[in-house]
Amino acid sequence: MIKLNKFTKIKSKKLRVGRGIGSGKGKTSGRGHKGQKSRSGVAIKSFEGGQMPLFRRLPKRGFNPIKKKAIKSFNLKNIQRFIDEKKINSNSKIDIKTLQQLKIVNKKINIIKILGAGEIKNKIDFDNVLATKAAVKKIENLGCKITLIKNK
Repeated sequence: MIKLNKFTKIKSKKLRVGRGIGSGKGKTSGRGHKGQKSRSGVAIKSFEGGQMPLFRRLPKRGFNPIKKKAIKSFNLKNIQRFIDEKKINSNSKIDIKTLQQLKIVNKKINIIKILGAGEIKNKIDFDNVLATKAAVKKIENLGCKITLIKNK
């Protein structure tokens, strides 16, 4: 008889599968007969018994940021063209709301960016816009006022 104390470990004999019918796990090694699951090297990952798998139930987000900033950029020559076509009043301020009301910009656009290509002849003020250094320089040389958004 073996004396046991709290430091003695009882080792269970590891069952070796596929070692003869007498072992209890011989022949098919407990895998049943035929089919994908009886073969070696095959795993049915994410299969949930016919239920819609978790990875297909959850919405896909990918690389599209949830809080995406919709920025529309205009060159100075485009703004001058809008003034010439009388779409924009030359003595009004240009900001996102004005351009949305005039239907020059879509309602989904959050921010306007002014680029420096071209020239602007009329004095016009810009409010809450992003702008390149060249555009700011050209606007301020004309004597117009521009209020910039801090780019986060």
